Amino acid sequence: MSHSTRSRPPTARLPVVAPILLALLGLAASAGCSTTTEPAPAASPVRTAAAPSPSTSSTPTDAAWAQLMTPMNEKALALLTLAADRATEPRLRAFATRLHSGQEAELGRLRPLLARMGLPDTDVHAGHDMPGMVTEADLEAARAAEGAAFDRLFLTGIRDHLRHSAQVSRSEITAGARADAKQLAAALVTAREAALTELEGLPGAAQALG
Repeated sequence: MSHSTRSRPPTARLPVVAPILLALLGLAASAGCSTTTEPAPAASPVRTAAAPSPSTSSTPTDAAWAQLMTPMNEKALALLTLAADRATEPRLRAFATRLHSGQEAELGRLRPLLARMGLPDTDVHAGHDMPGMVTEADLEAARAAEGAAFDRLFLTGIRDHLRHSAQVSRSEITAGARADAKQLAAALVTAREAALTELEGLPGAAQALG
């Protein structure tokens, strides 16, 4: 299969939304997704000096980030599973295996975060072509590809995932309110930056990623 199979530039996948975390707060309205979060407690003069509890300080920004990052990781795992088995280069397979473990560990923190926020552990973005999200079409193309064509699809797809999820997480660090969400977002950014640096040095990356 030709490497032209994956022809969607990230900026064209959901043109109605802003590029940085889809503006985070505007994510639900722009993409047609529902985002819910627990109501904030009423202000009280007695409690103004107290530190906010992680379970009661959520904002729509925190909810939008957690509800996007969870399915992004889940969809990336499917591509990483394929790459760990089918990539032609041993270094690509090893990279996919390590990244798979890291993404699973992140889900082990994201899902409890959703529970603490009172949010469902479901993909509220199902059916929407979100920037950086590995889609069913991406997976179908990867399953049909072989050899160097598969490697190109994997490198391009996982690069997009890493870039967009890092961008999303930086927005959560800047605009979010929950301490536990912001801490996890910072950890994700660090992991994404390290993975992108490694990705650039992998066999075939220069040709696949331009």
